[in-house]
Amino acid sequence: MTGDEMPDTEQAPQPGHLSIVATSSEGIRILTLAGEIDNDTGGTLRQALDVPAVPQPRLVIDLRQVTFMDSTGINILVAAHQAATDAGGWLRLAAPTGAVMRTIQIVGIDTVIDCRPTLREALS
Repeated sequence: MTGDEMPDTEQAPQPGHLSIVATSSEGIRILTLAGEIDNDTGGTLRQALDVPAVPQPRLVIDLRQVTFMDSTGINILVAAHQAATDAGGWLRLAAPTGAVMRTIQIVGIDTVIDCRPTLREALS
């Protein structure tokens, strides 16, 4: 790198790190995740999903920036899905990356939780 070049500082998720941005659209809560979902970061996701009870909650979890997910993430998603369903609402997964989708499919979560290829489709 020459003195005139700047290092690439685009904000890529750090290994072992999970960031979550919560927004909403037409009454649907959207959690946009970036990074890894594992034992070290699972508490962050649990906390983001722990919201005051609302009747018929609708939740979309945007996974397009998640690079890794282990059984911790699977367990958290199943529990969140069950809680939303028990309250008369729903949870959808949006745009999982190839590696994350493979984990979801191996465990069979895609037969339990609605997985959509894009955020737009998950919101419709």
